[in-house]
Amino acid sequence: MDLAGGENTSESRTTKQKLDEAHPLYRMSFNNLSLPHPKLHVMKMTHQIKGLHTIIRNKETSRADFIFYADRLLRLLIEEGLGFLPFGEETVVTPTNTEYRGVKFTTKLCGVSIVRAGESMESALRAVCRDIRIGKILIQRNEETRKPTLFYAKLPRDIADRHVLLLDPMLATGGSAMMAIEVLKDAGVPENRIVFINLIASPEGIQALQAKYPDVVIVTTEVDEKLNDKCYIIPGIGDFGDRYFGTT
Repeated sequence: MDLAGGENTSESRTTKQKLDEAHPLYRMSFNNLSLPHPKLHVMKMTHQIKGLHTIIRNKETSRADFIFYADRLLRLLIEEGLGFLPFGEETVVTPTNTEYRGVKFTTKLCGVSIVRAGESMESALRAVCRDIRIGKILIQRNEETRKPTLFYAKLPRDIADRHVLLLDPMLATGGSAMMAIEVLKDAGVPENRIVFINLIASPEGIQALQAKYPDVVIVTTEVDEKLNDKCYIIPGIGDFGDRYFGTT
């Protein structure tokens, strides 16, 4: 991936190689993505974010610590996702009676969690967006066919007039996310008003999602190496919902 977003000249590759060698965290977020995805945003990998990943990915981490550190990371992720919503300019007057030129949201917003793991992200969303409406979509994967099945959907009545933050911490094959997007589209939500907020993604899931829904924005903290033959993300985190809700 070219640093400047343009042609991959030998000079730019050399610069990127130098950055990779000098700053290992620079390349940790992108891993094995072979093609650019204009609607994919991977959070800048800092030592703080990498440290949080290290704790929650450790199989020896207690459930209490898993919840605590996952919540910290999820809140950072939600804040990042809010930056992809439309803003407009706004000027306010500060206590020094001086004008400050800032911005404000220009759209109505709601969240939609993919039950069950996506519900773990609701508290982080409510912490930064007071009184936000949150819908739910229940999708379960058949462990034999590895295909998703829709069981339930409850959405705000005016969801077609809102931007939607679609919440699910794991993007593996992309099957559940794609079915959820279909539910949103059937409810009148355009693709370009959907922001998929995701903690850990696989390259295969990203490819599948953006091939079918190229206008959906994906915001994630890290892209892992691959899926294994059971369609689990590697190195992954295990079953996020089980670890978060204590049902392992």
